Amino acid sequence: MSDTPPTPSARSWVPRAHPLSWATLAVTTGAILMTAVDGGILPAVLPAIQDEFGLTNEQAGLVNSVFFGGLIVGALLFGWLSDRIGTGYRRTWTWNVAMIIGILGGALTFGFAGSFVAFLLLRIPMGISRGGSEPVNVALVSEWWPKEHRGFAVGVHHTGFPLGQFVTGALIAAVLGVAGWREAFLLIPLLGLPIIVLQAFIGTRRKQQLVYDWIDAHGYTRPLPELSTRPKGLGLAPIKEALTNPNVCWSVVLIFLFLWAEAGAVTFLTVQMTEAGMDLGLAALLSGASGLTGWIGQVVWGAWSDHAGRKFAIRFLVLGWAATLLLMIFITSPTSAWIVLLAWGLFRNAPFPVVYALLIDSVPRAAGTAMGIMIGVALGVSGVLAAWVSGRIIDAAGFTAHYVVLAAICLLGLLPLAFITETVTKTATVEVQK
Repeated sequence: MSDTPPTPSARSWVPRAHPLSWATLAVTTGAILMTAVDGGILPAVLPAIQDEFGLTNEQAGLVNSVFFGGLIVGALLFGWLSDRIGTGYRRTWTWNVAMIIGILGGALTFGFAGSFVAFLLLRIPMGISRGGSEPVNVALVSEWWPKEHRGFAVGVHHTGFPLGQFVTGALIAAVLGVAGWREAFLLIPLLGLPIIVLQAFIGTRRKQQLVYDWIDAHGYTRPLPELSTRPKGLGLAPIKEALTNPNVCWSVVLIFLFLWAEAGAVTFLTVQMTEAGMDLGLAALLSGASGLTGWIGQVVWGAWSDHAGRKFAIRFLVLGWAATLLLMIFITSPTSAWIVLLAWGLFRNAPFPVVYALLIDSVPRAAGTAMGIMIGVALGVSGVLAAWVSGRIIDAAGFTAHYVVLAAICLLGLLPLAFITETVTKTATVEVQK
């Protein structure tokens, strides 16, 4: 009997992994679902908050900006900490702390947001948690799967976003039927506590070793040569590695444009539908409609990028995004909302797992830092600016001008994409098969 492990097919469309890899994928997908619910609560209940505190659209955009200010801090800090404390199973420790901050923020918003100032201040820890948990979560799942199926794993993991976006609309509609907008923020601790317990149980050194042994035995490529790494000294090496890699820098610009378009669209989507005559509960439900088709785009494009290349997939997603944003101009009824938002769902979340896989391919030992920089700068800065700018455009020129501007911003993503180096090539595939 030969001691040589079997050679996997790098072109196989059927993903294979250890049961613990699948378990980690399930838990981290649940965590992303919670992140999506966290991000979707404010836009869904924004009209009610505006009514209670007497806010204009521009002021409502500033509320969102405070949240994204906290997100910048959380993403940069926790992304770096996850590389500094340790990759692999050690990322669980950093991730749990970030999640706990969000759980506390949700509970406190319910209990102490009796004034506009208090509500505004409590958006800060919610933002820190959102920014801190996402880059660590993505890096964590990528380090429990064979490299050959990284795009698939990150894509499936990110289906938590579209599923969460739809679930948020349904949950908020149910909550508003029996309670007020403050009770909606209790969804965060209710979802987060069991997820933390499960991840702490799975994310151990012994279990990760079992995964790596399986990867070796079946001839796949480890996500990293070792289970966990910890930089020496002050831990500045991951920051240097991330900032000096052109793919990281251009990816930040690319995702910044995608996220500007998304933040501008989702922040006022419920407002647009209520102004069109729909009641708040129905508008909240419809605002999550893209989640019904979002998982298709993420799984398909994430897996496709493992074979056709990351840039190939992103190019089509830019065009799909711009087209469906323009279609949002015609949302005037529940029927038109369903049609347009289901179409948008095929593209809405798909660029993010593909770009995450690109970053992990480019800087595997600084993945947390790289994604923290991307999420902190791209998501944070776009969130701070986009909602406020969109509010001003809507107040001054209406929703048509608003969506035209967002579609143009999205199309600008083709420029940084041209400077990104592809990380999935035929040459790399041959080396993996050897």
